[in-house]
Amino acid sequence: MFRVASAVLFLGISASAIAQQPLPAGDAAKAGFSKDGLARIDAFWAREIEAGRIPGAVVAVARDGKLIHYKAYGFLDKEAGTPMPLNAVFQLASMTKVMTAVGALTLNEQGRLPLKSRLDEYYPQFAKMSVGVVGANGEITPEPLKNPIYIHDLYRHTSGITYGSRGNTPVHKLYPGGSAGAAVQYTSTEFVDKLASLPLMYQPGTVWDYGFSTDMLGLVVEKVSGKRLGEYLKANVWDKVKMPDTTFNMPPTNRIAKPLAKDPLSGKPQDIALLTKAAKFDCGGSCAWASVGDYLRFAQMLNNGGVIDGQRVLSPKTVTFMTSDHLGANIRNQVAGIEGHRDGYGFGLSVAVRLVEGVAATTGTPGDYTWNGANGTLFWNDPAEKLTVVVGTAGPGDIRKYYREQMGALVYGAMTESRRAR
Repeated sequence: MFRVASAVLFLGISASAIAQQPLPAGDAAKAGFSKDGLARIDAFWAREIEAGRIPGAVVAVARDGKLIHYKAYGFLDKEAGTPMPLNAVFQLASMTKVMTAVGALTLNEQGRLPLKSRLDEYYPQFAKMSVGVVGANGEITPEPLKNPIYIHDLYRHTSGITYGSRGNTPVHKLYPGGSAGAAVQYTSTEFVDKLASLPLMYQPGTVWDYGFSTDMLGLVVEKVSGKRLGEYLKANVWDKVKMPDTTFNMPPTNRIAKPLAKDPLSGKPQDIALLTKAAKFDCGGSCAWASVGDYLRFAQMLNNGGVIDGQRVLSPKTVTFMTSDHLGANIRNQVAGIEGHRDGYGFGLSVAVRLVEGVAATTGTPGDYTWNGANGTLFWNDPAEKLTVVVGTAGPGDIRKYYREQMGALVYGAMTESRRAR
């Protein structure tokens, strides 16, 4: 019979104890959650792991800045039979993007990185970009830019720089598939030169299109700060927040969560690229690693308005600015194209932002914000409900999208008290 592996909570507050107790323990009932409702989270992961659909997971739910549910389920490595520990380290994939954006915003607060500065001010290779217009015969015709690529465009994915894996047009086929693959293949210099040599998918500032924008933002952080991205984030974000397991360097292998050998939906082999191949640069779009406890503290810092345990990373106004919609009425919103339950969302500075009640296929609140990782991690903050949720899995296939929707249903379904003012 399958046994759910759960964690015991401790009361330590030092950096070395973050994995065991990333936030103060809270009483679930007093926080407006039912015991039976939270037990449904346990039952859900037990069913999924027993069915062989996912090796394991770590789930953290916090309200009012206090931890009300924090458990490890299943296996770190199913093949080896290694139980999932609370301090498992997950390859974050695109949840890296949110940390890169926060690092860039610290430079903005210092007056060193304006959002309306141009990308070619930092990397002149981008001064001669064009948009690739695809004709009926499949040929690409260059179209001059109507606007430059601004740093603002890098934050909100409106630069026109795409991912090759996001489409089948002749322009897409010129691009590397994704951030991790590109970081394994290219040095940062080679990567910049590669992107600058390609046509853009869209005119900058006109269309939300997922791509290498945040990788370029991370390299701009390096240019402005004079430090590698990981070094800058460590000093200005990770150490302040107390995130000891967060890094761009591949961590010790005995703590890394590993996926199933085959995709449970397609039956095809699957893997996580950075488990076997090291990145050649700190790719701000995909290449960081962290424990759920670390990322919970990072997310809680944002939900607190940029501060945690007296350590301020961003001002509350900057956090509000970051987590507000930056697409407006004039930019084509394609956020829902990433996954079906992002209907009704706009996009801020690295996070999807819920705009309206309803529409999306997941429960939530207008103003909640989120982003996920292609290897199975996810997080969201719901400021109106004072809620922070982080989930770690090693599930790089399409099943990860199922878990994103189900976790929303499970967490909000366990709630007995809404804090939202009506």
